[in-house]
Parts: sequence; structure tokens; C-alpha cells
Amino acid sequence: MIEYLEAIDEKLFAFLNGRHSEFFDQVMWFASGIPQWIFLYVLILGWIIQKFRRKSWLIFLAMVLLITLSDQISVQIKMAVDRLRPCQDPEIRDWVHIVKNHCGGMFGFVSSHASNSFGFAVFTSLLLKNRYYVIFILLWASVVSYSRIYLGVHYPGDVLCGAMLGTILAFLVFWLYRAVERRIFK
Repeated sequence: MIEYLEAIDEKLFAFLNGRHSEFFDQVMWFASGIPQWIFLYVLILGWIIQKFRRKSWLIFLAMVLLITLSDQISVQIKMAVDRLRPCQDPEIRDWVHIVKNHCGGMFGFVSSHASNSFGFAVFTSLLLKNRYYVIFILLWASVVSYSRIYLGVHYPGDVLCGAMLGTILAFLVFWLYRAVERRIFK
């Protein structure tokens, strides 16, 4: 069964990674970067501070916990599973479209980018409860996650499982945040 899923994952990767252009190379490189999004994070944190005022410190701690868990658990899964990134796999590396010769570490299952971006997106969506924001931030997380496939550093399954990990952790940390919030701010 695992071999069957991996074969589907590889075929889907070949299709998605094989569709590229110089323009989208630049767009996806930008989307995959971390420093590019700092302004967005600052805007969202500003919105949270403005909306929740005295609770914002607790929300900030919850977000730090979420991103730390998401990042560290995804790295531990990578080390346990040992699934090579497409750009590291000697069997397919020759035809993988890699942008700017960047490949990342040796292993790719699960995607930390997908886990972190979906964790952030889902947690802040649960917190802010704004329909337009939810659409925007989930679209943003999807583009960031897709960029990892486009850049040749993750299979679709890496990204999908990373997104699921981030989503699950976001719900768990949000539940913990609400429990602590109720105790502190009765």
C-alpha cells in the first residue's frame, strides 16, 4: 500500500513540478521565503493586539508554542521517516526542476513550511473569526505549501501531511489557549 501511495505521489510531483516558467520560478521562490512574510506577520499580530488587548500576551505565547511544536515535530518526523526530498533522490534528481540550485536538507517528509504556515493560518483563523481573513490566510498557506512542490524540495504527500500536522496542532494549541484564557480571565 505504501509503495502504491508513493508511486501516486511521485507521478503527481512530476506533473506539478514539470509545469514551470521563469516568471513562476521567481514567484514561487518569493512565496517560499520566510523573511518576505515578516510584514504580514506583523500586521496580523497588530490586529490581534488591537482586538484582544490584555489577552494578546497569552495569544503570543500560544503562537510561539504552536510554531515551536509544529517546526520541531515536523523535523523529528523527517528524521524518523527518512524519505528523501525529490531534489535529493538520485533516481529522479536529474529531471526535477530545482530553482536557484536550492534543495534543503536530505529528508522531506513532512514539510515544515506547510506545517508552520497551516498551523499559523488555522490558529489565527480560529482566533480572529473573520471570513475574508480565513479565505486569505488559507490561500496564503496553500501557495506557500505549493511553492515547495514547485521548487522541487517536497512531494505533494510531504506538503499534505505537513498541512494536516499544522492544522491538528493549531486546533490543539487553540483548545489549550482557550482553557488557560478561561482560568486567567474569568
